[in-house]
Amino acid sequence: MQLTSLRFVSEKREKDFNKLNIYSCEQLVRHYPRDYLDLSCVTMLKDAYHNDVILTLCEVLNVEVNRYARRPFVKALCQQNGCMFTAIWFNQMYMATKVDRGEYLFYGRVQNKYGFGCQMVNPQIERADRNSVLKGFIPVYSLSGSLTQGIVRTAVRQSLKKVPLLSHIPAPIQKKYKLMPLAEAHYKLHCPQSREDIKQGSERIAIEEYFLLISAFKVIKGGREEARLNAYTVTREDVNSFISRYQFEFTEGQKSAVGTIFDCVHSPHKMNMLLQGDVGSGKTAVAFAGIYMAVKSGYQAVMLAPTEVLARQNGELLKRYFPDYESAVLTGSTPAAEKREIKKAVASGKCSILCGTHAVIQGDVQFARLAFAVCDEQHRFGVAQRSSLSEKGDCCDVLIMSATPIPRTLSLIFYGDLDVATIKDKPRSRQDISTAIIPERKYNDMYKYISEQAREGNQTYFVCPKIEGDDEGTVMSVTELFEDLRAKMPRVRIALLHGKMKDKQKNGIMQAFKNREYDCLVSTTVIEVGVDVPNATTMIIYNAERFGLSQLHQLRGRVGRGDKKSYCFLLMGADTAEARERLNVIKNSTDGFEIAEADLKLRGGGDFMGTRQSGKILSEIKNLKFPVEAVFTAKALSDEAFSGAFDTAELARIAAERYESLKDVVLN
Repeated sequence: MQLTSLRFVSEKREKDFNKLNIYSCEQLVRHYPRDYLDLSCVTMLKDAYHNDVILTLCEVLNVEVNRYARRPFVKALCQQNGCMFTAIWFNQMYMATKVDRGEYLFYGRVQNKYGFGCQMVNPQIERADRNSVLKGFIPVYSLSGSLTQGIVRTAVRQSLKKVPLLSHIPAPIQKKYKLMPLAEAHYKLHCPQSREDIKQGSERIAIEEYFLLISAFKVIKGGREEARLNAYTVTREDVNSFISRYQFEFTEGQKSAVGTIFDCVHSPHKMNMLLQGDVGSGKTAVAFAGIYMAVKSGYQAVMLAPTEVLARQNGELLKRYFPDYESAVLTGSTPAAEKREIKKAVASGKCSILCGTHAVIQGDVQFARLAFAVCDEQHRFGVAQRSSLSEKGDCCDVLIMSATPIPRTLSLIFYGDLDVATIKDKPRSRQDISTAIIPERKYNDMYKYISEQAREGNQTYFVCPKIEGDDEGTVMSVTELFEDLRAKMPRVRIALLHGKMKDKQKNGIMQAFKNREYDCLVSTTVIEVGVDVPNATTMIIYNAERFGLSQLHQLRGRVGRGDKKSYCFLLMGADTAEARERLNVIKNSTDGFEIAEADLKLRGGGDFMGTRQSGKILSEIKNLKFPVEAVFTAKALSDEAFSGAFDTAELARIAAERYESLKDVVLN
């Protein structure tokens, strides 16, 4: 059903929905809220703390409009029982016609930075003498272009009435487990009357989605054990000789993983393995051992990386550890003449190891005898991309690496098409990183510390969640922070990096930082993977409460890669009890698997897995927050469905339509 069939959805708005990968009403009802506004009670200003999000009733005394400021604004001076309150809207001049003297309900984040009364930036308002719409639990959706929360909410409610929401779980199983009708679950999630509605709706939808996903993986797994075509001649003595090239002793976890790979490449079936390990656990060294097994046996190997920085970094390591074999790096920015030479060398078999970005899976890249493929940072790639990589060779062995620790029980579910190997220990040379939660009053001391670190030759990362700030003015953006730091630390060399920059510019900045041409790097999460700067000793993360714990752990892992003591400072935008509970997990633990378990318990399975898979397999359910038990319920239902007379081919087709990145594999 087309989006333009909805009232108030023009062709222009349809294009804005398309930017969110929403092309139909069916997809719109699966555009789940990322949060909810709790408007169930009114809070007095005197009872509110800095950064609390509240609904409050105030009297507007005066309205000021300034159209000529650097950031034009409308400001309302208010009072509540003698407590002064200011509401300000930046770049929203239409608010001048919406607010006047009188009583209003305000909903937003309280700020008290200046010591003379409270302030709200860009709050929602409603006249108190009307039937207020600011009540109950209001869904908050991800937006794009000119879309507003009101537009999306209206469109979703219309779609709920138009779209037939039918469950794909067999009716007898639904009845046996007393599952809520799927249409009712969607209504509870999008139009909740209570927190219990949100919980019940999320859990029921999560069961449905994971039932399809897990069932699809069962189908894939069933046809994946292909007979081996490539005969490896490498011996264990050969592999041990290669490992001795490293200047450190492999950990027990690394040795076990290498042994597992050796057994797999000598088994009757091709290898399809996920290697997961914590930050700094030495996964790349294990992958190189697997690559050596292939090239020593006379075959070729390929390594796929998510960024050019990581691809070139791996390329340098390959030249160091494989001096007897020709290797090359192929990326989108590789000059045309050099690309032709690399492709020619790969096709002839002269080049034994090819490392690169998506460029290596293009159709014109042909291998002579490809037998071993490595996919680094697997969460950045879809199943279809992994499949394209392995199809470059005949019955190619595949090793997929992930630095996102996943609890063992969940990894068996979400990577149902893979065998799983885990490295839990770290090299003895790795130092633990000291982590601290920094309150706003200590920011100036922190800046002094960073300036001192720069004078001593140490480097620092500053990470922000967004390129631009939010409407409430509470999220620090990289552009704002970059200008602020240059003013506060004029003698420190600072660089700016974010995802909207062109690849060539990003790579240049990253390389310059690695070469110590800058003291500080202000960035978004583009540095989360693929950055190895041993001289960087400090990581500072703004609005840390907005990140998942596993993501914070990944960011923290960008420092502590040299022989110097390293630190991570977590800065909170919203100082709430929930935020402190979560950040204390990071502060008190450096074990990625322990942190992953805590993240799972605190945020729920949908949010934990979804943020790591955003845009990939789990994109539709990335905002669901539900008890992790829903995942295991879904697995039990899938097991029961497959144990009886059930049309698995139809299930595979449905799952492929729902999870686009599975289509090439499931429908193969």
